[in-house]
Amino acid sequence: MAKLTLRDLDVRGKRVLVRVDFNVPTEVRGGKVRVTDDTRIRETLPTINYLREHGAKTILMSHLGRPKGKPVEKYSLRPIGEYLYSLIHHPVIFSHDTIGDVPKKIVNHMENGDVALLENVRFQPGEEANDPEFAKALAELGDLYVNDAFGAAHRAHASTAGITKFVEKSAMGLLMEKELKHLRDGLQNPAKPFVVILGGAKVSDKIGVLKALMENANTILIGGAMANTFLKAEGIPVGASRVESDKVGLARELLELAKQRDVKFLVPIDVVEADEIRPGANMRNTSRLSPQHGITDGWQTVDIGAATIALYQEEIARGETILWNGPMGVFEIPEFGEGTIAIAEAMAQSGAKTIIGGGDSVTAVKQAGLSAKMTFISTGGGATLELLEGKELPGVAALSDRK
Repeated sequence: MAKLTLRDLDVRGKRVLVRVDFNVPTEVRGGKVRVTDDTRIRETLPTINYLREHGAKTILMSHLGRPKGKPVEKYSLRPIGEYLYSLIHHPVIFSHDTIGDVPKKIVNHMENGDVALLENVRFQPGEEANDPEFAKALAELGDLYVNDAFGAAHRAHASTAGITKFVEKSAMGLLMEKELKHLRDGLQNPAKPFVVILGGAKVSDKIGVLKALMENANTILIGGAMANTFLKAEGIPVGASRVESDKVGLARELLELAKQRDVKFLVPIDVVEADEIRPGANMRNTSRLSPQHGITDGWQTVDIGAATIALYQEEIARGETILWNGPMGVFEIPEFGEGTIAIAEAMAQSGAKTIIGGGDSVTAVKQAGLSAKMTFISTGGGATLELLEGKELPGVAALSDRK
């Protein structure tokens, strides 16, 4: 059943608790904590601004890092609140406690249009345990609940799911609505050819996604360390490359399943190999891979090769819908990033509907300066994968049904 959205709520004068995903990368410079990628914060601004414009008292909740149920100074949300102020040009009242008298006092003094931010919900052991008492204590701070934290929607935590039992109505925020529209509804009947590009480290992380996407995909392009497991399944020597040896049989099954479903399933035909994974390592493009000519003993794959880039570019150019999740190599090291950047550029030039499915692919697209050329960029990581797999997200399932 469809869920309530922010626009279904009458928020004027109401205390609205909003779960956002401000779990953003930071660094310490000059003794100050600075945000290094504000994508997730910016993507929540439409929801925050909507609530301000409609006269709500907006109380934001988020986690940052993994403090394991106790206060850890480097994971405080105070610097995030200061950064948010610079974006909305409106004071953000910070509560150094998550529940109890301090936030209650702050909320009681809020005017319509005000914004407050609670301290990191994961400073409380009850958050990840989805403890009803903690969820109830959070709910006491508000009248209505909005979940706009798509990146945390696959977690059944107190602030993402448990809280909904203790509020009158709960709805999805504008970002959550947009994510579901593109990743769930938009990929049910994609314009064809539908090209899926999957990279990253592990086949095991993507098994469910691969099987689910084979229902609709015309072409699947594989890169990253997970490609090594498929190469090994095809009898190609992989040298010292990272391989999930216990998943080689499964890789063979997936290759066979693709044949049965008439899905073009492509793995690298050549790679860039290096003697070490470090900047300045010895590296070279292999010749065409085969059972006789694989990765050099002691060397490992760090990127897709030139011939594979050309092959994948051709497939991308034919696509009408393209979904990408996971880099093609160790792109954090610039000399190993050529394949990943080439994929981003090919998608930007394709004219197709292009969806970047969260995680490192988003970082790669930003590094290439191509974000504006993509149709949709997801803010999720694990949530994106679970949604693509067809799983129900606890943070969405818990919201009020639209009657």
